[in-house]
Amino acid sequence: MEKSIVKRRSVIISEPWRMLLFLLLAQLLVAFVGRSIAPLGVLIAKDLSLSNSQIGMLPAALFLGQASASVPAGFLTDRFGSRKLLVISAFILGLSFLVMTFLGQFWALLLIVTLGGIGYGSMHPVTTRGIIDWFSLKQRGTAMGIKQTGVTAGSALAGFILLPLGAAYGWRPVLLGACIILLICVCVSYIAYQDPPSSKKSPSQGGLVSFYKSMFMMVKNKQLMLVSLSAAGLNGSQMCLNTYLVLFVYEKFGISLVLSGILFVISEVSGTIGRIAWGMISDFLFKGNRIVILLIITVLTAVSSLTVALLPSASFSMLIPIVIIFGFSVSGFNGIWMNLASEMVPPELAGISSGVSITFGSMGVMLVPPIFGFMVDRTGSFTFGWLLITGLMIVVFFMLLYLGIAKKQK
Repeated sequence: MEKSIVKRRSVIISEPWRMLLFLLLAQLLVAFVGRSIAPLGVLIAKDLSLSNSQIGMLPAALFLGQASASVPAGFLTDRFGSRKLLVISAFILGLSFLVMTFLGQFWALLLIVTLGGIGYGSMHPVTTRGIIDWFSLKQRGTAMGIKQTGVTAGSALAGFILLPLGAAYGWRPVLLGACIILLICVCVSYIAYQDPPSSKKSPSQGGLVSFYKSMFMMVKNKQLMLVSLSAAGLNGSQMCLNTYLVLFVYEKFGISLVLSGILFVISEVSGTIGRIAWGMISDFLFKGNRIVILLIITVLTAVSSLTVALLPSASFSMLIPIVIIFGFSVSGFNGIWMNLASEMVPPELAGISSGVSITFGSMGVMLVPPIFGFMVDRTGSFTFGWLLITGLMIVVFFMLLYLGIAKKQK
């Protein structure tokens, strides 16, 4: 009798972590395809003769789609649960990027990347709601960090696998194969993943009226908006690192395309470790205080970008520790951000809360990389681009500091 009770308890305890594996798989593969435009940007630029500004517009288009989809996806997830939205989001992205491999005009590429961004952006509130449903408050930092590693791990795999293969065989067939893998694997996740029986759904009455009421309630939440605008600066900086690191190292320091791609992978692997580490540090050392973690991340990012901006020359080995710290900080903040955004509202509104925060947070990705590329095109140097990130981090630091003081007073 006692053995059966213990066994039953172990099953109950392990079930959330088993579900986390499927959320992680979906997040990883969506990032593997969606974030592939960053490492493949050099090859796409050569194929279509793009400028630095145009290269920056590709991730901007992806996150424009994300911004437009995040709130509706969060609302629908609160209504219907994560499972159905999981497969729909992945198919929108996979089919869009599959079509992208047959296009040859830049405007058409931007359009289809934006459409794919709808699927990419929908996955964040879907998987975030899954974490909120399955895990307690004291476990969410770690669980969210693990889930969010799927983003950087998927991006790292894109740099490690797709960039060398794309250089050898062309980016089009390689990306096509990645899309097919995504569509197959997400069907597996859909079959295996289940929403918890205790999951709280938001009221089903009200339709669009209820949707807009919930959305504007989130927008009126000043603390949520401060978190979201801070995330916009961090998101934009992160995407600049992802989009321009390979090109920067390749052009300024004359390091080969393969080694430049390895630095990109190192950056994303560091971000993957950071997402777990920052979540655990937040849970166990700071007892769930997410704002302190974001302040530390902001300082490390500012120092890293300033260091890169002032480097006159550098070897591959010299860049490794700089890239590790840069990636660990700016690519590792997302799990903390998602936790902070979702914990500011009741659990049944976690989906739309994260969706609203992602919408505003995506503005940084839509604005900062094209501005970064424009500055590089105008000055002929990456220095002012990296200094732009340093300046952004100073602004973000003071926003977070104000948020921390306001939250403490409340």
